[in-house]
Amino acid sequence: MKTRIIALAALAASSLAGVALAQDSTVTGAAGGAVTGAIVGGPIGAAVGGIVGAAAGTAIDPPPERVVTYVQQAPMPAETVVIQERVAVGQPLPQTVVLTPVPENPVYAYAVVNNQRVIVDPQTHVVVGVY
Repeated sequence: MKTRIIALAALAASSLAGVALAQDSTVTGAAGGAVTGAIVGGPIGAAVGGIVGAAAGTAIDPPPERVVTYVQQAPMPAETVVIQERVAVGQPLPQTVVLTPVPENPVYAYAVVNNQRVIVDPQTHVVVGVY
């Protein structure tokens, strides 16, 4: 019975991986959590493990090295933006912060905030890297 549950969990997770490429970390986390949970706690463990694994898998992936290098080598603007909020990975910047797109990879943008180079998801303004 446990083998069947493990196989079904793995099959379900692998079929979701092709559908949700943008959510690769979440799918991987859910699949790993479900299989581990099934081994340890049976069907209920699989359900709980899948939920915990999905939550852990939603951690923000760091930007590619080419994006980091580009942002680190970009000239510093004459003025930097100063905000009261703490700049941290996973936290959004205020919508008033003007972002500069990364030319070779428009999935990312950057700004200099509180004298730190910050790589941001331009759709959500969520910080994905601070340098």
